[in-house]
Amino acid sequence: MAARRSIGRQWWFHIVLAVLGSAVVLFVVAPLIGMVVTTSLSDLSAAARDRVVLESIRVTLFAAAWATLACTVVGVPLAYLLARKRFGGRSFLLAIIDLPIAIPHTVAGIALLTVIGRGSWLGQAFGGGLVGTQVGISVAMAFVSLPFLVNAAREGFEAVPLRLEKAARSLGASPRQVFFTVSLPLAWRGIVSGMSLMWARGISEFGAVIIIAYYPMTTPVLVYQRLNDYGLSYARSAALLLVVVCIAVFAFLRFLGRPVAQKREDPDA
Repeated sequence: MAARRSIGRQWWFHIVLAVLGSAVVLFVVAPLIGMVVTTSLSDLSAAARDRVVLESIRVTLFAAAWATLACTVVGVPLAYLLARKRFGGRSFLLAIIDLPIAIPHTVAGIALLTVIGRGSWLGQAFGGGLVGTQVGISVAMAFVSLPFLVNAAREGFEAVPLRLEKAARSLGASPRQVFFTVSLPLAWRGIVSGMSLMWARGISEFGAVIIIAYYPMTTPVLVYQRLNDYGLSYARSAALLLVVVCIAVFAFLRFLGRPVAQKREDPDA
């Protein structure tokens, strides 16, 4: 009898978890389904043939990709140091890395203007600054999305057993060899996950980008402009087209970074 009551409580608990989880999934999926249902196939086809829309998608994807690749080169070594070293000010450094997440993105764009704007020392070095350029767009995307890459890569390195690195060092490997032959290959899934998150976050950025570069237009800026100038129907088709492209690429990146399935025993089985 006690065993039956225990099974009954577990069943109700799992039902509650499923209901709460379904509410979260519905909250995420419902707006996307609504956009799909309210957008006609002809509108979507017209957006797919619109050169302005296609150019904005190209700018968005490539700017986010360049930002991600550049930040990977400098962010992964930083993530490794944060995962393996304990030093004074480490907690402060972690807070600094997470700071772009907390700053309003329009504020981030204004802050970036002081560094890459026409009147800044970097802007003068580049002969007019990076405002209104694809490089400036990449910088804005990198600033707001870098924490996703560094944190995911750091967690990937922390998941690598330290004993493997020590074993490699005991066999005569240098720190550089340990990093490239042991740590990096074992943490690559976390790094790829961080890259995909950073890339996706860069694509969705609006506030910082619109301050740095209204032209060339990224798709979020184009959607905002068409919503203001022409109404919801014109903006919705361009937005849906970007969503379709992003889901396809993001699903592929997630597939690359998926964990290897491991067989395990289910204690409740």
